[in-house]
Amino acid sequence: MAERVEQRLEDRVPELEQLERVGLFTHEEIRAVLKKATALEYKIQRRALRKEDFINYIQYEINLLELIKKRRARTGYSFKKEEIESSIIQRVHSLFKRATGKWKDDVQLWLSHAAFCKQWNAKHQLSKVFSTMLAIHPNRPALWIMAAKWEMETRLSSESARHLFLRALRFHPECPKLYQEYFRMELMNAEKQRKEKKELEQAKMNLEEFNYSEKILNGEMAHIIYRDAAQKIQGVEFRLALLSIAKLFDFTQDLQKEIIESLQTEYADNPLTWDYMARQELELGSLKPTEPTTKQMKVSEMTQREERCCAVFEEAVTAVPTEDMWKCYINFCLERSNRKTNSEELKQKRLERTLSVFSKAHESSLLPEALYKQWLQLLLESSLSQKAAEVAEAATKHFSLSVEMWQMRLQVLIQLKSDNVTQCFEEALKHVKSKGTLPLWTLWVEWSEGTDSKEDTEALYQRSLHAVAPAESVTMKEKYLDWAYRNGGYKKVRRVFTSLHESRPLSLDFFRTMIKIEKEQESCKMLRLREYYERALREFGSAGPDLWLEYIKEELSHPQGKPENSGSIHWRAMKMLQGDQVEDFISKYTLLQTGHL
Repeated sequence: MAERVEQRLEDRVPELEQLERVGLFTHEEIRAVLKKATALEYKIQRRALRKEDFINYIQYEINLLELIKKRRARTGYSFKKEEIESSIIQRVHSLFKRATGKWKDDVQLWLSHAAFCKQWNAKHQLSKVFSTMLAIHPNRPALWIMAAKWEMETRLSSESARHLFLRALRFHPECPKLYQEYFRMELMNAEKQRKEKKELEQAKMNLEEFNYSEKILNGEMAHIIYRDAAQKIQGVEFRLALLSIAKLFDFTQDLQKEIIESLQTEYADNPLTWDYMARQELELGSLKPTEPTTKQMKVSEMTQREERCCAVFEEAVTAVPTEDMWKCYINFCLERSNRKTNSEELKQKRLERTLSVFSKAHESSLLPEALYKQWLQLLLESSLSQKAAEVAEAATKHFSLSVEMWQMRLQVLIQLKSDNVTQCFEEALKHVKSKGTLPLWTLWVEWSEGTDSKEDTEALYQRSLHAVAPAESVTMKEKYLDWAYRNGGYKKVRRVFTSLHESRPLSLDFFRTMIKIEKEQESCKMLRLREYYERALREFGSAGPDLWLEYIKEELSHPQGKPENSGSIHWRAMKMLQGDQVEDFISKYTLLQTGHL
């Protein structure tokens, strides 16, 4: 091993001598580099190899290259790169090759090597890296796409990129992303060749020498890819993805037409097809070929476009009366309504249209639950409070088991300061199950705090503790404790705590709240703090070291504390905590003893 290390270090000598000779590094720095390299070499020559050692060595060499680059920029010296940088780059390639050979399954290592090749413009080496990586990891489409993009965009080789995509599709014949990127590549290649041909024609050069293929120029390759993909991959989303790519190129009208016709033929009942067809109307010009020149004409133009979109949507919800279709229509209306415009007339038309569509969907009993909330928000923002109350009531009838629907209705009634809030709460709790009703009880007690008497609110808190699921009662206990202190003071909160501290489940915050309240009192009693800590530790002593440390700190710092108790608390903590918690506790306890915690 030592002989191999010595040999590799001797191989470094010429580059190090050059670095010192040209003044980029000092003699001391060269010695430091040699010392560090020796240590790193010994680590990667051991029998039991570690990946981290290779990564550290590679990172050191890359940092060295970056330092040399900065020194060159500072001194203005740009010679001897072949003797210095090239030698280091080759060594990094060698290290990557050994590492990826040993840990073939680590894709990140391969990608790091590829990134290094790109950074230092090692095109030939990168080609080898991609080739080997894809032979080992053919099951990752993203790697094929990366390699093909590099061939196309960096090496400007459409043939190599096409070859990679075809190989990839043999492994992944039904991968949508591969087809999309292959489709894009062929269109980019066609666009590039069209530009080249145009420039040559403008320069009046002989085009016969360049052998341009009309099929490629017209995007025929993309047509072939689309037809092949359409047979293997079903779904509107995939066709729409290809269509959005085709629309980026101005010579693909025939291709776009073909995709649209296939959508209308094969997916006529799919909401996404109708959604696309409707939105297309926004991109078309006005019915009359007039160019808007004034603000009013622009508003009129946009209004006409949106009305044409809505006409298509109206046809769609008749042909495909489903929730998803109405959802597409409503989302379109909301998008238009949220767009900024200086025209109050257009803004009002958009709002009226959106509310009208919401009403139609509701009347058809095809409005999804999630959209009721948006409808209510829109009504409240538009100061249509009475209509909002009616919609909220209808929503709870339609989705009577939905806690969120009842919550929305109650929030509307509370906002309107209705007299029926309590009645609505009672009705909601009859319909929904006890599990999951926490939001309703939280809303009820918060509303009661501002409107009802203290006695009524307390009765509501006590009722909620028995009504909600045990796991949810924890939150209500915390809120009850907080309310008791805010409205009844210390004696009241003590009584509530005493009534609840044996009622499991409890939370750590329940006890922490009581500890905090005790500390806020003028006559803070250690006896009571000790009671709270003991009860908390009985429930949560094994959860972590922090509560134990707080208890010890209290005994040491409180005027009525007993520092001698800290030893027994420490002993109990060591017994109850486990694993890493013990080490954490010991280190923090040491800091506490030295006054650093």
